[in-house]
Amino acid sequence: MKATEAKFLEFLKKSPQFVIPIYQRTYSWDEHQCRQLWDDILRTGRNDKVSAHFVGSIVYVEKGLYSVSSQSPLLVIDGQQRLTTVSLLIEALARSLGDSEPLDGFSPKKLRSYLLLNPLEEGERKYKLILSHADKGSLIALLDQQPKPDAHSLRIEANFEFFCERVEETKGDVLSLCKGLAKLVIVDISLNRDQDNPQLIFESMNSTGKELTQADLIRNFILMGLETQLQTKLYEQYWRPTEVAFGQEAYGSHFDPFMRHYLTLKTGEIPNVREVYDAFKQYARSPKVSSVEGLVADIRTFAGYYCAMALGAEKDADLEAAFHDLRELKVDVAFPFLLELYHDYVTGALSRDELLQAVRLIESYVFRRAVCAIPTNSLNKTFALFSRSLRKDRYVESIFAHFLLLPSYRRFPDDKEL
Repeated sequence: MKATEAKFLEFLKKSPQFVIPIYQRTYSWDEHQCRQLWDDILRTGRNDKVSAHFVGSIVYVEKGLYSVSSQSPLLVIDGQQRLTTVSLLIEALARSLGDSEPLDGFSPKKLRSYLLLNPLEEGERKYKLILSHADKGSLIALLDQQPKPDAHSLRIEANFEFFCERVEETKGDVLSLCKGLAKLVIVDISLNRDQDNPQLIFESMNSTGKELTQADLIRNFILMGLETQLQTKLYEQYWRPTEVAFGQEAYGSHFDPFMRHYLTLKTGEIPNVREVYDAFKQYARSPKVSSVEGLVADIRTFAGYYCAMALGAEKDADLEAAFHDLRELKVDVAFPFLLELYHDYVTGALSRDELLQAVRLIESYVFRRAVCAIPTNSLNKTFALFSRSLRKDRYVESIFAHFLLLPSYRRFPDDKEL
């Protein structure tokens, strides 16, 4: 590992190209992080007594230890959010300057030629920053000043508009903005692939901005150490379709809960909400998992079931109505059991009408308990262990029987109690 202090803009200027590997999360900063960065830049630029503002580290890796004078692309391990956000701000600033150059090096032509583009290159090598699949087309369209692609990145679009508005508001003080940008400082950290473990470094990073989700850590754990060809295959065939199925906004908020339900189903134990990643690593290394591809394919399959039930993607009108009612009751703890039911429905072990019966029975159980003011703290264990009592040759009957036999505080309230 080699770490040095560097001016952010000089670092961008000297770097040939940054590539965000496919195993990295998509661009996820929202207005809160952008506004914080914006305020820090202006405050620094307006105070001549402040010589620098530290914004974190940029960690990257290549085949060997090298400096940014290398002409090969740099694979970013940590720092994507800062690189992308500053690039959006620079593009917004370049568009607003016209023919002016308020500070040496801050003309539109110099900003683009030095910090955003490699003007003598062709194709993707033309761009200083290449994002991963979901965001790449949106950033390239912005830099080329072309219409946004159909499947564009909502975060890139929203944050670029935010910076355009802020730059317009600050036109009378654009010099402070330029000075602030020039004072940004990072720690430039280059890794040696043969000596450093990018996955362990990625896990231990404590950078500013958005905390890594369990989904970010899981995706990196699965994909980071693989050969490029297999990595690309698994991402494009399984992981990327999963991200698309959830949708840009829902992926960030729903994938972590889904993975917790998935692991509960697969292991029979409920992971702590803050320890899903650790539970996943333990499961992935267990004898139950025979191959990485089989694991990723299985996650893709069950994620589809979850989207049908939890995100309204179910096509059957009656089933969707039943899932909708469960969502209204917020019965998240039932999803490990529901995932098994839906899998058996898809594979033919449970008919469509039987699945509908089972879902309505779960709804009745939860609703009756709520009306009867029975505490809900036992529900997660009830549903996590439910499948152990199933007799799949008499599927629905065994569900009825198990509900009726639940004791005491886990009971199914009868009509008289209701």
